[in-house]
Amino acid sequence: MVKKLLGIVMIFTLAFGLAACGTDKDNNKDTTKNNDTTNEKTTTDTANAGDAEKLFSQNCASCHGGNLEGGVGPNLTKVGSKYNKDEILDIIKNGKTGDQGTMPGGLLSGDDADAVAGWLASKK
Repeated sequence: MVKKLLGIVMIFTLAFGLAACGTDKDNNKDTTKNNDTTNEKTTTDTANAGDAEKLFSQNCASCHGGNLEGGVGPNLTKVGSKYNKDEILDIIKNGKTGDQGTMPGGLLSGDDADAVAGWLASKK
């Protein structure tokens, strides 16, 4: 009986945690505009792709903690010792199931995902 109750509590905790990891797609929308006269593109986003720490804070910290200490998601303070940039990028894009639950894929994409993957890979 205790195992069933514990299982139910874990499921609700995981569901709540995953809901907290979601992003508001309207606020993260890429509004790339093409300037016909110079053929340059300008991008407006919640953070610049080069500002990986800010992107992490906006999209990942609710599960992994503001200081990478973990929470619903695993501790990432030394994630670069376990995974290289390409492996981290794959996890960001495609998600991962592990001991602490499931990381949903697609929370970041493009240059944003690449910037965060590089930043996390430096955490050793």
